Amino acid sequence: MTDSEALRRAQAVRHFNRFYTQCIGALHEHLARSTFSLTEVRVLHELSRARAQTASVLGRALGLDSGYLSRLLTSFERRNLITRRPSDTDARQSLIALTEHGHATYAPLDAAAIHEALGLLDRLSALSQEQLIGAMKLIERLLGDKPKHELVGLRQPRAGECGWLVHRQAQWFAAQYGWDHTFEGLLAGVVAEYAQRNDPLREKCWIAEHEGLVVGSVCLVGVSTTVAGLRLLWVEPDMRRLGIGTELLSECVRFALRAGYTKLTLTTASALVEPRRLCERAGFKLASSAAQRRFGQDLMIERWELEL
Repeated sequence: MTDSEALRRAQAVRHFNRFYTQCIGALHEHLARSTFSLTEVRVLHELSRARAQTASVLGRALGLDSGYLSRLLTSFERRNLITRRPSDTDARQSLIALTEHGHATYAPLDAAAIHEALGLLDRLSALSQEQLIGAMKLIERLLGDKPKHELVGLRQPRAGECGWLVHRQAQWFAAQYGWDHTFEGLLAGVVAEYAQRNDPLREKCWIAEHEGLVVGSVCLVGVSTTVAGLRLLWVEPDMRRLGIGTELLSECVRFALRAGYTKLTLTTASALVEPRRLCERAGFKLASSAAQRRFGQDLMIERWELEL
């Protein structure tokens, strides 16, 4: 990345931060009519939604300085908003929880915040609201801690998602490997043929979903009466090494056996480490390899097979 490109991206982040800070300020106008600061409301919110927790856990969750948090909790305790009791596992730690008075005090603040958030969303159509929420979740996922695998579920694709996968993969492979528009054409052809054949007994597509966002996919299509091919195998780069790809391939194997297939095949390029790793772990064997000119690049195209 050039210095100018890095600067452009840094300025874009700063621009968004300024914009979002203004939005947050608008969403917390109710604080001017209460005795609580924004930070105090954040602490009350965290305590209202969780079981009793220690100050250290609370500080890490909210990114607060331990000394500042300690003074804030002492103030809460004086106002009968929280209770502290010794931890059963560590006598040096105290478990903090809201009192009944604390819950009652926070409830109108929470209701006001929800009301103002709804007012902001009301300016948007239902589709735009979901687009906004999806963008927010993506920011959380990319900048937060790596999600847990158990929060990822598999389901069938919804309207528009297969087209999004074509866009996403074509965009990523162009940026990562310089593949040209012919790769996008290949993906679009796979999606079109699958949708038009509409044979749920012999073909199926799975979407891996996390927090309402698509994070992976695979499509099983019939090649012959006994052979099925895997297409659109994809896991978002930041979601890899969570077992999502392995789960997608396992679903393909189970479906293929029920459908009466005796072999699964997958075509990839030797430069793509992730699909090759998934194939090897799932028991696929490398059946052939040949140098070809594809997608504007000189590639080593591999065919992997799994006997069922």
